[in-house]
Amino acid sequence: MNKIILLDKRPKGKPTLSDFKFIEEEIPVAKAGEVLLKTLYVSVDPYLRGRMNDSKSYVPPFELNKPIQSSIIAEVVDSKNTEFRKGDFVSGNLDWKEHQTSDGKGLNKVDSEASKLSLHLGILGMTGITGYLGLTEKGVPKSGETIVVSGAAGAVGSVVGQVGKIMGCKVVGITGTDKKVDLLKTKFKFDNAINYKTSSDLREAIKNACPKGVDVYYDNVGGEISDAVLANINKHARLPVCGAISLYNETKVPVGPRIQPIILTKSATMSGFIVSDFSDKFSTATKQLAVWIKEGKLTYSETIVDGFDNIPEAFLDLFDGKNEGKMIVKI
Repeated sequence: MNKIILLDKRPKGKPTLSDFKFIEEEIPVAKAGEVLLKTLYVSVDPYLRGRMNDSKSYVPPFELNKPIQSSIIAEVVDSKNTEFRKGDFVSGNLDWKEHQTSDGKGLNKVDSEASKLSLHLGILGMTGITGYLGLTEKGVPKSGETIVVSGAAGAVGSVVGQVGKIMGCKVVGITGTDKKVDLLKTKFKFDNAINYKTSSDLREAIKNACPKGVDVYYDNVGGEISDAVLANINKHARLPVCGAISLYNETKVPVGPRIQPIILTKSATMSGFIVSDFSDKFSTATKQLAVWIKEGKLTYSETIVDGFDNIPEAFLDLFDGKNEGKMIVKI
């Protein structure tokens, strides 16, 4: 039988396991023009929370009693499509199913010999591309400038910091545990890192870590952390907004500092983006990231959770910061 995970209820606030439902059905058979896929690795990402709401966004919401979808690495176990052969590995936005059929549209072949398969969900996939292009296209860092990254020990943030260092910048990360602070400063070579949960005055901590002020703030979290960073930005600062995980589970609109005076007086630019905005640059970005990995200039962390049944729990763990780097479920 084939296990499938559906969205059973739309979450109110932080999602719970009861919002998901497991069902089973017979394993499908590939028809003419189709491939049968076996799921190997599943990506869980904070943005999926937004798709659980019944509201208009840059992607359609998940439908109730339908499978949830995310980026997946799968193996072709049967093919009646001339573009794919049995044994090929592919990536695509696929259903949370152990097995599924596809007509091949939206699938990209993955070279298992060139790198670990899971990397194509992380540093060589959307998260790596998001970090690299979000920083270079929206942050436009210059050598000698200071970059602050929130959610710095996550899959995107860790890439942002490393790319900033490669480009000759000072990089300061904000994260939520002392272990992650150490990880940022040792493995990812950040110049400094701050544990926002133990800081008695985050605004002052950022000021001390960035004595020349903040030129680029790569925002993954929003909320009070971002309020503290904005209080330290320089003239003409650039503020790429990649995510706002601290706010995704709020049931009413939080009230924070009114940022317009800061943006105005600092002549700063705050710009939200979706990685698909840069789709024409994906190939170039992936090649550059792969080169830096090969040269030893770029490294990564993965949090691997085993078992199809644990996909929802792994997703929920993102909101408690239990991941270091990319959160992936291995089937």
